[in-house]
Amino acid sequence: KCYCYLPSFLPSFLPSFLPSFLPSFLPSFLVVRMQYCRLTQPSILPNLISPISLNDIPPRIAQAMENEQDWDFNIFELEAATHKRPLVYLGLKLFARFRICEFLGCSESTLRSWLQVIEANYHLSNSYHNSTHSADVLHATAYFLSKERVKQTLDPIDEVAALIAATVHDVDHPGRTNSFLCNAGSELAILYNDTAVLESHHAALAFQITTRDDKCNIFKNMERNEYRTLRQAIIDMVLATEMTKHFEHVNKFVNSINKPLAALEENGSTNGEGDPIKNVLTSAENRILIKRMLIKCADVSNPCRSLEQCIEWAGRISEEYFAQTDDEKRQGLPVVMPVFDRNTCSIPKSQISFIDYFIMDMFDAWDAFADLPNLMQHLDNNFKYWKGMDDKKLRTLRAPPE
Repeated sequence: KCYCYLPSFLPSFLPSFLPSFLPSFLPSFLVVRMQYCRLTQPSILPNLISPISLNDIPPRIAQAMENEQDWDFNIFELEAATHKRPLVYLGLKLFARFRICEFLGCSESTLRSWLQVIEANYHLSNSYHNSTHSADVLHATAYFLSKERVKQTLDPIDEVAALIAATVHDVDHPGRTNSFLCNAGSELAILYNDTAVLESHHAALAFQITTRDDKCNIFKNMERNEYRTLRQAIIDMVLATEMTKHFEHVNKFVNSINKPLAALEENGSTNGEGDPIKNVLTSAENRILIKRMLIKCADVSNPCRSLEQCIEWAGRISEEYFAQTDDEKRQGLPVVMPVFDRNTCSIPKSQISFIDYFIMDMFDAWDAFADLPNLMQHLDNNFKYWKGMDDKKLRTLRAPPE
């Protein structure tokens, strides 16, 4: 007999390999008894995917990533080409473009191992919160970082924090909401006192996974103070994705950044050395607000994607919410999102409400800052699509064929 840490999210073929490796990165509350395990291959997880580098990515995958600098990049083509493991490949390419290994002082093989172990801890079984969502958020983050005003504002350490935070921001997501976990009295809800449960878990687990095995520790060569600064920035960005503080984050961004900038620009201030516009953009406090807004917009950018991508994402999040409602009814728990009943839900109505309540004002503010006319055009088109579906009393993703 032996005892090891074995959470349910790990692939079913791994148990016989795990006892020596898992304790190095899993939180101690995930304990399951295993009998008759034998150690046959230590450190198996980083080898789940054959070693790759940017120089030997398969042609189909390379082709799927050719236009990764464009907003209309198709993450679903990459998902298909990589057999639902897009994060390693897109991560390697984007991190190389932003020279992340040079900043961290780590090798490409360490980065590769890190991306592999992070991706392995996303749940393939989730219809929405899986590694394709993480890769999509990473792509949006990189796109926003490339916008001129964002580049003027953020330091290299901010860019590194944003890309790492995007990569890990939903790691080990169980496909259920914070409210579900709190109502169910889950171990995570108890551990984090019913407060920002998932976001706290994503951040904590990401650092546990990273720092307990040298083969994937991308931070191991950093100077201590710089690491602490980077770590704090990553944690802050991951926690900012928690939606209970959505309006607080957006209002702070508008009041501390957009309104002062608009007033200065109206008065004819220039964006040069020592001028007030630069002071607004680059103050430490405002850089934090900008990074929070950036990852928030990246996290929920689905309504600003092309129509076909928007529809696909709407179907995936709806299915995950339907599954939660089914689970709540089965367990006798409060149904926290009654509109997401698979028998009665109007997906167009749910999308209209989501865009009206959360998306429109936030992206108006982000567009005013970063200049994103293509996103705003998609958002307008997609909103009209859902309105048209609702006007026809249709509850599905697409109209039935004529």
